[in-house]
Amino acid sequence: MTIEEFAQVVLAEQKARLAKDYSQEQADAEQVHVIPGRVYTKVDLGTEGGGFSGKFMIENETGVIYGIKAYGKVHKGHRYGTLDTVAGWYWGEYYPLRRGGAEIGGQR
Repeated sequence: MTIEEFAQVVLAEQKARLAKDYSQEQADAEQVHVIPGRVYTKVDLGTEGGGFSGKFMIENETGVIYGIKAYGKVHKGHRYGTLDTVAGWYWGEYYPLRRGGAEIGGQR
């Protein structure tokens, strides 16, 4: 899977949760931005009017998906598999959840 494809999976699952928990209007406004970098590519979520926030950083060389500590700062303690294991996670919550509920490396 490419980083762009991953970003679309994250966006679709975030939109579905927003529509269920809040409103379809809020879900429709949600967007994703992919920002390439030398070592990591950032995946940001948000809206045009409300701004974007960092969500994930993908290590370009390995495809490992990490959460962030602060914008542009990778959190290596929050590892969510790789681009090859995206289907094993649910990306619609604040923190991704491992499908099937199994904990991996302290993350669900």
